[in-house]
Amino acid sequence: MKHCGTQTIETERLLLRRFSKNDAGAMYRNWASDPEVTKYLTWPAHTSVNVSRAVLEEWAASYSQENYYQWAIVLKKHGNDPIGSISAVDQNDDLSMIHIGYCIGKAWWHQGIMSEALKAVMDYFFDKVGANRIETRHDPRNSHSGMVMKKCGMRYEGTMRESDRNNQGICDACWYALLRSER
Repeated sequence: MKHCGTQTIETERLLLRRFSKNDAGAMYRNWASDPEVTKYLTWPAHTSVNVSRAVLEEWAASYSQENYYQWAIVLKKHGNDPIGSISAVDQNDDLSMIHIGYCIGKAWWHQGIMSEALKAVMDYFFDKVGANRIETRHDPRNSHSGMVMKKCGMRYEGTMRESDRNNQGICDACWYALLRSER
């Protein structure tokens, strides 16, 4: 793959950009402090804006790495405040594979925003980075996440029983992927 780091991506409704330390308040307020948003994630809801600030400081320091991909999801009509995040949570250069993770604030659920962000990031990884396989997974109890994956053309590959852990404990994982040749 030809890693090129987190570059700004623009869609019809969204601006996907790097996070800055100034985003801590919006991150905390819009999604990171909400236990309903983090219910099926691997990190707990933030207990204060200081937790969000510390996470953003770590992310900002990682942007210097060409194989680091972490975007703030900004709804253009909502100003510059992020409403969620999308990132490469794992990658394998030998396989030209990227694993994507995402979350968005509850106020923006069921509006097609995450599908728009995921599709844009998938295009970025296929077209700019040269990925061959893009994959992701979800807890079967979080079926709406699976609908986002399907809407973006990803194919269901199977459910691995008790193969993952999230804030609900050990759980099954439904796997989806799209190959470059399937686009």
